[in-house]
Amino acid sequence: MKAVTWQGRKDVRVESVPDPVIREQTDVIVRVTSTGICGSDLHLYEVLGPFLTAGDILGHEAMGVVEEVGAEVRTLKAGDRVVVPFNVSCGTCFMCGQGLHSQCETTQNREQGTGGSLFGYTRLYGSVPGGQAELLRVPFGDHLPIKVPDGPPDDRFVYLSDVLPTAWQAVAYADVPKGGTLAVLGLGPIGDMAVRIAAHRGDIRVIAVDRVQERLRRAEARGAQALDLRDHDDIAAAVREATSGRGPDAVVDAVGMEAHGAPVAKAAQQVTGFLPDRLAEKLMRKAGVDRLSALYAGIDMVRRGGTLSVVGVYGGMADPLPMLTLFDKQIQLRMGQANVRRWVDDMLPLLTDDDPLGTEEFATHRVPLGQAPEAYEMFRDKRDGCVKVLLQP
Repeated sequence: MKAVTWQGRKDVRVESVPDPVIREQTDVIVRVTSTGICGSDLHLYEVLGPFLTAGDILGHEAMGVVEEVGAEVRTLKAGDRVVVPFNVSCGTCFMCGQGLHSQCETTQNREQGTGGSLFGYTRLYGSVPGGQAELLRVPFGDHLPIKVPDGPPDDRFVYLSDVLPTAWQAVAYADVPKGGTLAVLGLGPIGDMAVRIAAHRGDIRVIAVDRVQERLRRAEARGAQALDLRDHDDIAAAVREATSGRGPDAVVDAVGMEAHGAPVAKAAQQVTGFLPDRLAEKLMRKAGVDRLSALYAGIDMVRRGGTLSVVGVYGGMADPLPMLTLFDKQIQLRMGQANVRRWVDDMLPLLTDDDPLGTEEFATHRVPLGQAPEAYEMFRDKRDGCVKVLLQP
């Protein structure tokens, strides 16, 4: 089969690799029909190379059609249409029972000190082959894949793999009171969808912050007040001013480690990318190499007693936090990988009616799998109004 493979820093290639096979009788094999490029994939593209091996198959946002099922699978059959959550979760352990599928005890990577495994995301999370491929082996066939109806286009459902549950959890964790205000920092796919979910509630005022004009316009079209980061020397002050000086009730940080305005941390990330893998891995494990501008801005702008919901991915192990400010302002801090299966029942009804979240027009680019290297570059550089890319094998 053809698959998108990591070969080095800023080097992904579409190569021929062996087809996946049933390993456990609870596995299913899925023929992928749509698969997304995620902002998290850019971390692999530029920063997290020390935890990858040349030839690793990337991607964790896939859906398709079941091709083959193991002998013990009871709820799926060949021909069923499914979405594959990015968490590799068993669905039956204690953590899954608590709705914490990202912490699945069956797939936890204890030797790495990390949570449940993820498709296509480094040896920190299991080195599980990813979904930017023609075929994907999916374990826990009776508990992990999400069966969806035939008929509606893939765009209705593919975002159940990551974008929708991640944005949904971000808004749920923000826990904005009725009539309150939510600030969303970063309008990539997750921030954009968080704006849509918050706006869909109808009882939240949304302030959306980014520095890319096309992304700001998409948020405005959903009823958000858009603030261009480039127009404000102090974005936290601008958001406070827009909320009568108090600050929003909650802030979603949908930016993470790639925030602008942090030249020292950016330089550290770049240096890490050029170190030998063993030295770079040691640095990543022992030092903070994140750009924390968005996180600091969120802490600064949120009202006292408010909530900071962090959904942007950070990778540094020793990043400094302003603990005095967090304590003094009584900020509630909530974060973590999205627990995909936890939110499916809440989200599915919105995908089978009149599409209130605009999933069918959410992707800005749809390209063949073979054009993945060019798509990665376009997404990284935010060229051509690129917000979301779907690869189609």
